[in-house]
Amino acid sequence: MARSPNFAGLILAAGDSSRMGRDKALLPWRGKTFLAAAIESLAPHTELVIVVAGKNSESLKPIIYPFAGVYLVENPTPELGQFSSLQIGLREVLNHGRDAAIVTLVDRPPAQPATVEKLLDRFLQVVPLGWWAVIPEFNGHHGHPIVVGREMIEAFLKAPASSTAREIEHSLQKIIDYFPVSDPAVTTNINTPEEYEQLQR
Repeated sequence: MARSPNFAGLILAAGDSSRMGRDKALLPWRGKTFLAAAIESLAPHTELVIVVAGKNSESLKPIIYPFAGVYLVENPTPELGQFSSLQIGLREVLNHGRDAAIVTLVDRPPAQPATVEKLLDRFLQVVPLGWWAVIPEFNGHHGHPIVVGREMIEAFLKAPASSTAREIEHSLQKIIDYFPVSDPAVTTNINTPEEYEQLQR
């Protein structure tokens, strides 16, 4: 179905990958990198994609800039944690005139294209009913990408910098649609070399 022109994609890629020992955004994945795969998973469904980088911004530019409609924004204080990157990215979403976003993390293989389609379709169905976000659920676990509307974006932005996305989400569970999917990628999280090797196998 036709996509709302107000959707932006948002990829959080500012982590220092300390447990991995190398930048997870640059890990090879099926002939590309995790970052390139994440961009390719969101770009067909959005008007633009915003990548939040940290101290790794220079090394991500060669991956980002060949894509049309993909923007890099730098988190000057990535040591404050992932929530600081989320807030910076969501401000950019609003600055670009978009009022909804599909948000994912760079430390995982991308969700299947059909999963992204289903999440966006579900969001368009439930937002008129008063829901603020759609979060995928696989085997009882919540994952990414998540789809957030203007109200959820504002809730994240108004929260103290010391908050976590999980805390905000839990406080708003009654207006979040947890949508079951059959895609294990939504809950796959790669933090260590051992997990990465297991994923490749």
